[in-house]
Amino acid sequence: MPDRDRPKLAVRAKVDFADFSLDIDRKFELSGITGLFGPSGSGKSTLLRLIAGLETGTECAVSFAGETWADSAAGVFVAAHRRPVGLVFQDARLFRHLSVNGNLQYAVRRRRASSTDFDFDEVARVMNVDTLLDRDPQSLSGGERQRVAVARTLLCQPQLLLLDEPLASLDIGHKREVLPYLEALPERFGIPVIFVSHSVAEMARLADDVVILERGRIVAAGPARSILSREDVELSSWPFEAVSILDVQVMQRLPDLCLTEVRHGKQILLVPAIDAVATGDRVRLTVRAGDVVVATSEPSNLSVRNVLRARISEVDVVPGSAFATVSMDVDGALLRATLTVHAVRELGLEAGKPVYALLKTATFDRSL
Repeated sequence: MPDRDRPKLAVRAKVDFADFSLDIDRKFELSGITGLFGPSGSGKSTLLRLIAGLETGTECAVSFAGETWADSAAGVFVAAHRRPVGLVFQDARLFRHLSVNGNLQYAVRRRRASSTDFDFDEVARVMNVDTLLDRDPQSLSGGERQRVAVARTLLCQPQLLLLDEPLASLDIGHKREVLPYLEALPERFGIPVIFVSHSVAEMARLADDVVILERGRIVAAGPARSILSREDVELSSWPFEAVSILDVQVMQRLPDLCLTEVRHGKQILLVPAIDAVATGDRVRLTVRAGDVVVATSEPSNLSVRNVLRARISEVDVVPGSAFATVSMDVDGALLRATLTVHAVRELGLEAGKPVYALLKTATFDRSL
């Protein structure tokens, strides 16, 4: 989406609590999924509540697509139910006394006037809840409840969708069930999404852009591949392991081996079977820096299946530690490895040196 077509969200807020202070002044250009990332207590959910209109009596100004939703200085405050915002919480908050269909029809009856026009049948089909309409919410799995919650929110016709840690209460199996549906939301429905999480894996899988909050302040923002690789990011209190993001194309599925063959640039990788993809589809893979091995000559007779040709772009020694981060160019993508300083010196690793990056097939979990 061209920058001029991206809806603009402007937030200026200063909120003081007993043990917490949120101080934000930023304009967001929203496209796809924007991730709000940070540890518990960093202000992610509070910022979402400000945008949605659920925090009152605060010093703030919020506008979206040229429309002012709040301006405390001017005495303007648009109530939450009048903002074209959909908010999905960590717990699905479905009405227990209504069936799945009843929950969805409730949203249809209360839908606000909006520039969006999401059809009931389409939403139910895309979120794969059309076969659950007669079910009682308490009979649903955690993943099914969250899909119904997202469908109900979409049927309120939002222009902006806010997801407040919608995967936090799910086990890994149900997370994997829900992720593809969240991933497809911007393209299927054409609205921007702001997604809150403190999981690197979830951010790497879903976010196009990432905003990092620490102690109520924005400390970094930019494309996911730069922010999550820790490129030019210094965090004072909340370290996380750098990851690299590889956009790959599916070449073929190998069901007898439970593998999928993908291509990055001109190089082939084998990864664990990826469900619901076809030849030619593009998917996103992530690699933890600690899972990358570097060789200076092409290895042979190894169990490692993925050996990528690369060139070192930078070696960054972590002060006061035994480790260094080696950044490599792999067909235009940044791949990072965490190595010991001893290994860096022994192998003579330096910028410009051609190397081989070794990635075990088990390394790839497609973020989740």
